[in-house]
Amino acid sequence: MKDKVSIFVLSTSGSPIKQITASKTFLRFFGSFFALCIALLGYILYDYTTLKIKNIEGKYIEQQAEIVNQRKQIQGFAEEITTLKTKVVALNKFENQIRFIANIEKSDETDELFGVGGSIPEDLDTRVPLTAKHNSLLREMHDQVKQLHTASTVQNENLESLYNHFKEQRNLLASTPAIRPIRASEKTKGTKWWPTSKFGYRKSRFTGLREFHKGYDIATKAGTPVIATGNGVITFAGPKGNWGNLVIIDHGHGLITRYAHCDKILKKRGDRIKRGDTIALVGETGRSTGPHVHYEVHLNGLPVNPEKYILN
Repeated sequence: MKDKVSIFVLSTSGSPIKQITASKTFLRFFGSFFALCIALLGYILYDYTTLKIKNIEGKYIEQQAEIVNQRKQIQGFAEEITTLKTKVVALNKFENQIRFIANIEKSDETDELFGVGGSIPEDLDTRVPLTAKHNSLLREMHDQVKQLHTASTVQNENLESLYNHFKEQRNLLASTPAIRPIRASEKTKGTKWWPTSKFGYRKSRFTGLREFHKGYDIATKAGTPVIATGNGVITFAGPKGNWGNLVIIDHGHGLITRYAHCDKILKKRGDRIKRGDTIALVGETGRSTGPHVHYEVHLNGLPVNPEKYILN
């Protein structure tokens, strides 16, 4: 019995006393097994807790790294906004220089570049520590993006206005009569020409009376090309009384040119022509004393001296 241990179980309900007998070897084995189970369970709990903590720490580190990376991107975007603002301001200064050189003023309706007030926003401060929140910087970026949108819209309108002005000027220059209305061809190469009657008062060759000559007469060999002196649209091409065969070109901007006494007309009404295009051949149709072209320039319905429009 020395190797055995008895355990008596008492009951409060009056039941007989129960005796449990077990050997000391069994109890030692059971105690060792129980302790081993407790130790194993404790190790499992410790390992699980350690892994859980490491996992949480890993996710936290990843999140912090992602937050830092996002803040770096925010600062990069802020620097790009500042760069764009600098370029818009430089473009506006360049536009103003062009307007100053060309003496072109902005219209009174033109808005300020950055909206009401027109002041240039201060540069965004990107020196915020990456460990600090960027809420204030984000608000400033949002505000400046809206201001840049306004500035880009205004700048686009200003540049479009400037472009239209120069386009109008280019069209005006291209349409303005600027050359002599005749040109030598291969057949008439070396042909001489000379003015026979200029703009102003003269004595009529037909009546002998003093009259006002509205054009500029250039005598040359018959068949010499008569050329358009500027871009425009032919509004008349055909015989016209004492004018003989007549071509009239509307250049727009209140300018009209006439080419009279032509031999053969090579264009028709409605044709769009450019400066230098051959429109007819020199002749002596109508009331004429020899082959020549009678050339007139009218501005806003009034005849003006054609010599002022001959630059070559």
